[in-house]
Amino acid sequence: MPALLALGALLLSACSALPPMPERPAVRALAPSSASGLGRATLAHARPHPGQTGVVAIADGHVAFAVRLALVRAAERSIDIQTYIWHADAAGTILYDEVLKAADRGVRVRLLLDDANTGGLDPLLALLDAHPNVDVRLYNPFTGRGSRALGYLGDFTRLNHRMHNKSFTVDNAVAVVGGRNIADEYFETGNTTGLVDLDAVTIGQVVGDVSNEFDLYWNSASAYPAALILGGVTPQTRDELDRRTQAITSNPESLRYREAVARSHIVEGLIDGSLQPEWTRATVIHDDPAKTLDSPDTPKDLLAPQLTAALGNPQRSLHIVSPYFVPGDAGTAALVAMAQRGVAVSILTNSLAANDVKPAHAGYARHRKALLQGGVKLFELRPEAADIAERAKEVGRGSRAALHAKTYAVDGRAVFVGSFNLDQRSLRLNTEMGLVIDSPTLALNMARAVDGAYPAGAYQVVLNAQGNTDWKDGTDTVHSTDPETSWLERTLVRIESWLPIEWLL
Repeated sequence: MPALLALGALLLSACSALPPMPERPAVRALAPSSASGLGRATLAHARPHPGQTGVVAIADGHVAFAVRLALVRAAERSIDIQTYIWHADAAGTILYDEVLKAADRGVRVRLLLDDANTGGLDPLLALLDAHPNVDVRLYNPFTGRGSRALGYLGDFTRLNHRMHNKSFTVDNAVAVVGGRNIADEYFETGNTTGLVDLDAVTIGQVVGDVSNEFDLYWNSASAYPAALILGGVTPQTRDELDRRTQAITSNPESLRYREAVARSHIVEGLIDGSLQPEWTRATVIHDDPAKTLDSPDTPKDLLAPQLTAALGNPQRSLHIVSPYFVPGDAGTAALVAMAQRGVAVSILTNSLAANDVKPAHAGYARHRKALLQGGVKLFELRPEAADIAERAKEVGRGSRAALHAKTYAVDGRAVFVGSFNLDQRSLRLNTEMGLVIDSPTLALNMARAVDGAYPAGAYQVVLNAQGNTDWKDGTDTVHSTDPETSWLERTLVRIESWLPIEWLL
């Protein structure tokens, strides 16, 4: 009986109502200004390119961390960060510390964090929010600050909608948009896994549009001031954060990592004018945050139709990189129809061995044979993908890889870079954002990366003479089951593929 009473109390706590949202004036991004070094440099860069965006693509996770670190250190006016995950591991702690140091310099900081992955961070978030120059908001928050699993049990319909958007904007002069969250594995320094991802560092016209997207979410009904949710939480002390940061940065493993990222000079090149980005047209696309409220009466401007309109109808080729690829019946039919009218459709996703969300793989596997029969090419990332394994060895870390980039290229002329997986969760439940960039260079590079992933980085999935699925690894060996997986893993995925849960994946 005491155990049942305790469970009941936990469930009541988990499903308690959100506090009323106080009236609050809309807060907007600060205008870019030549009063900051980044502002002066980027305004000068952009002057000969009116209406265009300067783009630098980053595939290397070490460089992606270095750019964020350098941007925060260069900030003089504002930092706006929107993300799904920000862990307090080595990379996350260093960036939390640098953000506080920027606030100490007088920089206005706004942090918009989805609340699904903030477990255990309340004291640190309370420390940040207590700073007079830092404002933290939690998106679609959990009222019970303990188990997130209990929260889902008590309020599943609301909490099943998450903010998956990622942007990182400094002085409203430079914006980083892509698939990376803030944690070791996203910068290829995880203990066991490094994640293959892609960012676009942007200056010029599109930065203001990224800031407008941030403001829309910041002022939305689902973005709660942290103080409303963290009432009663004892903040972590600044000394505690300083000691942890010092321990991380003095660790020999961290020193090797810092040496690896020190080779990046992107932000320095932006400031001194030596960096030459590609100047082109870029468009921000994103879901309306009203999607989170899930009201059939609420008009929603959704990303998926914007993506279709911005990329256009493929005529020659479509290359898709999506770590969690769950096309559903309609998506499968659409891809097959493209392939059968002569469009070369190639897809790179995670193999079962590389996939960290096995149910998502089940949602993909049930459509795999139909895609192959329809002429779609399928490649699945190997967990020992060569390029990321080599970078991991530089810092003495584990060498397994997993795909996390979400990017699509059409006809060798335009690409999407952002947070949107081609799965049912991104389509229906989570909010997403990204950039559509007119760039034959980026589109060609992506097409080469997908088509050239086999055999060094990926298996090619094919149908054999009997119509069954095989995996080719570039040797004489052909695998008749998902390579590098156990019988139990394959059995569980098969069972999950029979369940009516695809709408959740």
